[in-house]
Amino acid sequence: MIVTDTWAPQVNGVARALGRMVAELREMGCDVEVVTPADGFRTVPLITYSEIRVPVRARDDIERRFLDFAPDAVHLATEGPLGWTARNVCLHYGFPFTTSYHTQFPEYVTARWSWVPLWAGYEYMRRFHATSGRVLVTTPTMREQLTERRFQNIAPWSLGVDTEVFHPRNRGADGGVYRGLPGPVFAYVGRLAVEKNVEAFCALDLPGSKVVVGDGPARADLQHRFPEVHFRGSRSGTDLARHFADADVLVFPSRTDTFGLVILEAMASGTPVAGFDAPGPRDLIPGTGAGAVSLDLREAALLALTCDRKRTREYAERFSWRACAEAFHRSLDVLPLPDRAGRLVQLQQLTSGVITRLPTPRLSTPDLSWPDLPWPQRPAAHRSVADRLHTFKRAGATRTLTLTRSLPQSFPRIAAAVTRVTRRPD
Repeated sequence: MIVTDTWAPQVNGVARALGRMVAELREMGCDVEVVTPADGFRTVPLITYSEIRVPVRARDDIERRFLDFAPDAVHLATEGPLGWTARNVCLHYGFPFTTSYHTQFPEYVTARWSWVPLWAGYEYMRRFHATSGRVLVTTPTMREQLTERRFQNIAPWSLGVDTEVFHPRNRGADGGVYRGLPGPVFAYVGRLAVEKNVEAFCALDLPGSKVVVGDGPARADLQHRFPEVHFRGSRSGTDLARHFADADVLVFPSRTDTFGLVILEAMASGTPVAGFDAPGPRDLIPGTGAGAVSLDLREAALLALTCDRKRTREYAERFSWRACAEAFHRSLDVLPLPDRAGRLVQLQQLTSGVITRLPTPRLSTPDLSWPDLPWPQRPAAHRSVADRLHTFKRAGATRTLTLTRSLPQSFPRIAAAVTRVTRRPD
């Protein structure tokens, strides 16, 4: 089960990356349940981002889907309302989960509301990820930064790029989609918001033309202040791929992204990338011949203009969504279960009339202790109550759950005790 606060039709790198990875997981044979804002929850507009709707009062639905689906693993992709709600459900049932760090949320908040201190944002994020079995982080720079911020259980992960959709063959003759604009064409592709630092790109003194592809709350202000910049609005699919391929350089001005999916999409299209020496560009560009980074964005843009487009494409071919999905799947195989064994002993005592009748999976390697085993192969006493009930259900029983508060106060809101079970007539 994957829970995310951002999903199509929202247009951003996190939503695109998650959607592509889920598709790969399903092609690999995984049964994936995705909980998203598009699932019919009541929503309210996000402050300063009215086009983004935030789900509220989702606890009952997420809990029901959690019990019905009985997942082998849970991943919380975002730190929004759905992510926090799912986190609470997992803790309630003593179920382990992993998380991923896609966005420098503290920097975003401070950039938008300067009166919010940076440490407060990191305290919020650290609390969310503190109970995660693994925190998946996409670049070495971000892993180092989060370690310095006292995050724990950090694990490496990398995103991918669709090298068939984003391909040099999309580059048209005579400027392609930019026909009629003076060359060279420097393009920015992404959301138009204050934290993306698009203003830094628009203000550059560059030869040729500057084009902005994307939309967002900052668009009207940027268009008013920089009339010489060409704004193309939001694009998708083949049209977006052509805007990448027909550009001479993609300029990535953000200082607060954790990865920058558009960097790989541009490179896969053969277009070199220029960026600040910041997380994302710093990890993907130096030494590749596929772009340039510098403290001076103009200098980086002009250096990137000299890069070989064929070499740029070859570098991007190293990144695939299948490799991304396989790494993600491996991160879910063995999950640490701190403080969980004692709780399950308590639950087993409370529900001994039922739990002892559940079938115990046969271990392929009996000599291994349960933390060393893939999740489905662990002994039943160390699997979640929800998963064991699902096993019981498959064995031919129906069950009725009644929430109980009979556990000691040291285990508040741990899980549901089974108080009545009836078997179907033979």
